Amino acid sequence: MSEQKNKYSNVKIEFHVLQAFPVTCLNRDDVGAPKTAVVGGTTRARVSSQCWKRSVRLAMRKFSTVCGSRTKYISDLIANACKEKGATDEQAKACGDMIEKIFIKKTDSKVKKNKKTSDDTKENGDDVFDEIQSSDKTDTLLFLSPKEVSIVAEEFKKSNFKIAIGIKNLEKLIGTANSAIDALDIALFGRMVAQAATLNVEAAASFSHAISTHKVTNEVEFFTALDDCAKEQGSSHMGSLEFNSATYYRYVSLDLGQLSQTLVGTNIPEAVESFLKALYLAVPSARQTTQSGYSRWDFARIYIRKGQRLQVPFETAVKAQNGGFLAVSKEAMCEYLNKKEKLDGSLFGKIKGFDFGDDENFNIDDLIVSIKTAIA
Repeated sequence: MSEQKNKYSNVKIEFHVLQAFPVTCLNRDDVGAPKTAVVGGTTRARVSSQCWKRSVRLAMRKFSTVCGSRTKYISDLIANACKEKGATDEQAKACGDMIEKIFIKKTDSKVKKNKKTSDDTKENGDDVFDEIQSSDKTDTLLFLSPKEVSIVAEEFKKSNFKIAIGIKNLEKLIGTANSAIDALDIALFGRMVAQAATLNVEAAASFSHAISTHKVTNEVEFFTALDDCAKEQGSSHMGSLEFNSATYYRYVSLDLGQLSQTLVGTNIPEAVESFLKALYLAVPSARQTTQSGYSRWDFARIYIRKGQRLQVPFETAVKAQNGGFLAVSKEAMCEYLNKKEKLDGSLFGKIKGFDFGDDENFNIDDLIVSIKTAIA
C-alpha cells in the first residue's frame, strides 16, 4: 500500500498504562528471581517486553482473532495442512520435511573433541570428526499465518504432493507480506526470516519493558512441603522463591500505518479492537497458580497522534503517599505527558486523547468504541 493511499500513515495509538500488582513474580530471570532494572539509580521491578507481548498474543485467540503459529515444528505444521488436502501420512511428512529443511541448520549433538589429526589420518584423507553423531535441529521459531500454510499445502496438492520446493519457490508462493498474511499477531509483532528476507514483516506494535515506578527490593519466601504418608516427622521438601509487589508503568505504541500496510484489505478498527481487548486482559502467566497475580489497568492515558513515540522514563522513583504508589505515579505520569505536549507544540501531533480508570461510567467497552470511532 503506497503512502498516498494509506490514510493511517504516521498515525499511532499510544498506551501509557499504570498497573499495580500484589505479591507476584511475573517474569523470572535465569535463577528464578523476578527481573529487575536500574533506572535513575534505583532498582526497579521489570517485566520484559517479550513476556508481555506473548501474553497479549495468546489472549487475542480468545476473541476469534486469526493468529499465526510460531513454532520450531515447521514440518508438522505443513504436514497437517497437506493431510487436510488429501495427502497420505508419508506424503505429508515428506512435504513438511522439505519445507523444514529450508529453515534448518545442522548442529552437532556432542562437543567436537575427537577430531582425528594424526599424520596417518591426514594421509588417508580421513580428516573427519570421529564418534560424533550429528543431528538436524531447527534453531529458529518460524512464524507463519494460516493463509501462508494453506498456500504452500495447495501448491503441493497440485503436483500430487511430489513437487520440490526451495527457498526461491517458497518466496514466490507466499509472495509479498501484505498479500499473504491474514494473522493479526504477525502484523502486530513482526517476523524476521534470515533465510528469506522477502518474508520479513515489520512490527506494527512496539512494547517497552514494564518497570515499577518506584524502588523495589525482591523478597524471599521460604517454604516446606509435608508428606501426607510420612513415616517420620519433618519436612519432605524445603525451598525458597523470590517475589515482589509493584506498580508498573507500561508503554505500548501501535503504528496504524504499518498495521494497515501489512493487513491489506483488513478492517483496521476491528483489528484494533481485538488488540486492545487482549492488551487490557493479558497478564504474564508465571507463578499464577501459586500467587495469582491478576490485575487490570488502574489508570491509562491513550493518545491517537502523529509524530515520534514518547515514553515516560520515570527517571525519579516515586515515593509512597497515603499508603501506596498508584496515585503519586498517576500524578507524575500525567504531569510529564502534559508538559511534553506543551513543549512539543505542533510536533506532538495529537489527534485525540482519552483517560481511562477514573470515571466508572467510562468502561473498557466505551474506550474501545471511542478509539474505533476516532480512527474510522
